[in-house]
Amino acid sequence: MRIQCNQFFNSTLFVCVVLLGAACSKDSKPAPDPDEETSEIPETVYDETGCLYTSYTGLVMAGYQGWFAAEGDDSNRGWYHYQGPNSTFKPGVTNIDFWPDVTEYTKTYKSPFQYADGSDAYLYSPYDEASVDLHFKWMKEYGLDGVHMQRFVAEIKPSNPAGKRHFNQVLANALKAAKKYERAISVMYDLSGSSSADVAYLEEDWNELQQTFDLFNNFEHPTYLRHNGKPLVTIWGVGFNDNRQYSISDVSRLVDRLKGPSNKVSIMLGVPYYWRTLDRDTENDPALLELVKKVDIVLPWAVGRYDNDSYNNAAGTMVTDLMWCKQNGVDYVPLVFPGFSWGNMHNDPSQYNSIPRLKGDFLWKQVAGTKGAGAASLYVAMFDEVDEGTAIFKCARENEVPLNGSLQFMGIEQDLPSDHYLWLTGQAANWFHGESGYGSTKPDR
Repeated sequence: MRIQCNQFFNSTLFVCVVLLGAACSKDSKPAPDPDEETSEIPETVYDETGCLYTSYTGLVMAGYQGWFAAEGDDSNRGWYHYQGPNSTFKPGVTNIDFWPDVTEYTKTYKSPFQYADGSDAYLYSPYDEASVDLHFKWMKEYGLDGVHMQRFVAEIKPSNPAGKRHFNQVLANALKAAKKYERAISVMYDLSGSSSADVAYLEEDWNELQQTFDLFNNFEHPTYLRHNGKPLVTIWGVGFNDNRQYSISDVSRLVDRLKGPSNKVSIMLGVPYYWRTLDRDTENDPALLELVKKVDIVLPWAVGRYDNDSYNNAAGTMVTDLMWCKQNGVDYVPLVFPGFSWGNMHNDPSQYNSIPRLKGDFLWKQVAGTKGAGAASLYVAMFDEVDEGTAIFKCARENEVPLNGSLQFMGIEQDLPSDHYLWLTGQAANWFHGESGYGSTKPDR
């Protein structure tokens, strides 16, 4: 109806302009162009009735990789992401440093690994609905607000139908579980390994997801995260100085298209840790700052940028980052992580526990640091990242991991329960929700 009314108005205006032009033909002032658009397109307004999460502010959410597969599951991808080079998964050849604690899973798969007593070691697959359901059940039990579902553009493009099928199934599992356990959820695109054409393809996939899952249906997905009145989508991986095959301008064009003239979505942008000063891990290009000003939230990538000893020096940038964001109308979400380890991925034992967890002291130092800087929300890397040893979900303890040939697996510290980092993250969420009794000292269980 609005289109018909606009057409009528434009037609009437045209007639008036023609008559006026004829009456004033001796006037030197030219007649206005009837086709010229003089009004702005109104901003998109969403009904948020029934939405449980209308802002990221105050939330503690984690990244969810969901990229693992198991030999025998319905993805038919073998031991995807568990395996090492040449699709090999056996003792001495694997991509993961931590081993998931699978005691609570209803469906697991026998791996090529064994424990010291000769018994077989099993793994889970997020392709199975029950496994993702269990993860979201843990989120609710421990108080984590929810997760950003990772979607790797290089793995979902048309040339990789198996990858797209996998990530669509994991997302379907997660959307169902998020509703069941009332956990916040959003889509997070990772541009790692992408080309300029892949960046452009992201828009097509995003539009497809909205239709496939009826993503913004408040009844079907009441926990899909909104921010600034719009559904939130994250674009991660712009401005890094590691020779990526796409540019800041590629991502800037994508942001313009996703938002459109009516500002259709809120966008969180994943950038390097030193994004504001344009040095160290960041391209020295002021266009990055102009891009950040276009989005709703900026998420600096902190993994690997410091350890427990160097944290205080590195974290000083947060206060100034927050000031810049406030001045430019952009929200700021800092990242925290429990530790880092990727010895098996690189077949290099020197990379085991390269950033030690220290029984949670390191994680809590970061949590307290973000609160002290004035942050209102958190991104935790990651929920299930056993590849690089940042997982906060339940992992086997040091004395409970399988053998790994000449190499080894890391584990949760032996005198801690397997859920220690999940519990500690829940404590951080309590603090960000406004509960009292928290401070710089790590809470006791």
